[in-house]
Amino acid sequence: MPKNEPAAAQHAPLAADPRRWKALVFIALAQLMVVLDATIVNIALPSAQHDLGISDGNRQWVITAYALAFGGLLLFGGRIADLWGRKNAFIVGLIGFAAASALGGAATGEAMLLGARALQGAFGALLAPAALSLLAVMFTDAKERAKAFGIYGAIAGGGGAVGLILGGFLTEYLDWRWTFFVNIPFAIVAAIGAYMVIREPEGARNRAPLDIPGVVLSTLGLVSLVYGFTRAESDGWTDPVTLGLFVGSAVLLAAFVFVESKVRSPLLPLRVARDRNRGGVYLSLGLAVIAMFGLFLFLTYYLQVVKGFSPVKTGFAFLPMIAGMITGSTQIGARLMTRVAPRLLMGPGFLLAATGMLILTQIEVGSSYAALILPAQLLLGLGMGTAFMPAMSLATLGVNPADAGVASAMVNTSQQVGGAIGTALLNTIAASATTEYLVSHAAQAQGGKQAVQALQAQAMVHGYSSAIWWAVGILLVSATIAFTFINTGRPGSGGAVASGDGKAADAELTVPVIAH
Repeated sequence: MPKNEPAAAQHAPLAADPRRWKALVFIALAQLMVVLDATIVNIALPSAQHDLGISDGNRQWVITAYALAFGGLLLFGGRIADLWGRKNAFIVGLIGFAAASALGGAATGEAMLLGARALQGAFGALLAPAALSLLAVMFTDAKERAKAFGIYGAIAGGGGAVGLILGGFLTEYLDWRWTFFVNIPFAIVAAIGAYMVIREPEGARNRAPLDIPGVVLSTLGLVSLVYGFTRAESDGWTDPVTLGLFVGSAVLLAAFVFVESKVRSPLLPLRVARDRNRGGVYLSLGLAVIAMFGLFLFLTYYLQVVKGFSPVKTGFAFLPMIAGMITGSTQIGARLMTRVAPRLLMGPGFLLAATGMLILTQIEVGSSYAALILPAQLLLGLGMGTAFMPAMSLATLGVNPADAGVASAMVNTSQQVGGAIGTALLNTIAASATTEYLVSHAAQAQGGKQAVQALQAQAMVHGYSSAIWWAVGILLVSATIAFTFINTGRPGSGGAVASGDGKAADAELTVPVIAH
């Protein structure tokens, strides 16, 4: 055993928990709740803004407060799960998330709503790594693990689109407050179920003292990074405060890496991130999420603003993507994961998603939903579902049991940072392209009000198309990383490549992460 590997790595295979499939139901329910919350509030935001008198300048904080708390505290949340025990962290996260949701639904003013969103993010940062690491410790057989992570991957990939449908229904037919209250029954059922059926394997906790300098540096560094991208979207990339946040984030995260290399019990053991396969997963997944979040944003605006769809109809328009993700994750990914190497699922999956994006670059004001948007969404969903499923599994496969929580947190962190980058970067590209189109086609606006409206719609769609071309390129980079970085063999093949943890990267675990 390598000298940098804790003694906990020497472990004997454990008998499978007979209640693991029941536990999966409640873990999946909790994950769905967290992923839903990334998009469900977006649909309700205009109504909430009007009711509570939130200014246009401050409305983004309803989204940003959640993103900062969630993104900044994920590593800390993962480490707490390793320290307290994942079941305990999972239940506390659920109860806290439900309480924060009740507070948000009952909000009487701007400050109360923003505080509730920040609390949701904080408890979500405890809940998400605990959910993923519970799967990692409970499902150790390669075939069972493939099925379990297929279900988890489908929820992680498609839950955001489900949030758009549910958010549209609740806002249109009930009240925006129900986009918060709906979390409470989810959380109560999942918490009671988890208490009854989840049994965490013995010896999987990491009882080393908490790395306080690491907690402070990682939290501040990640908050600065996420806020930097959020601010870039509204104030521009050259804004002094934006630049200061990026510089500050780079310094804080560099200091974090230095501290982690020196302390005895680091928050993020560098062996977790240095492993070639896990590093490839974190990087390729983060990039893919950049493309996904940008697309959610553009398609929502295109369907509602350009096509005039209602919130509910817009939500249903995303159903082909959800169907594709579920099929890719549970039927393609789960069935092939035990037969082929992960890179042969992830690489082609990202390429298929890039093909779907490529079709969407042809979008025009009068484009047919059935002829263009629907097939593009199906390809995108199939590709992402196929790639997400092995990525989620590989991110925690072969990791030291005591590090399972923080390894899971890294998956969520890469997705959260990717979502923040995607929203800011692609929105900025679209806005610039729209402005250039308006300037270069100004002569077309001379024909009265209808001509101006037509030009504005054409400019918006041109901006979306320009940004989607960038998303195609980003997905091609994701595919390249998956093909080149990830070199482990198929689970149980015996042809494993040594991982950075000092053992076969595809060895079965015995006891050991979308929002914007």
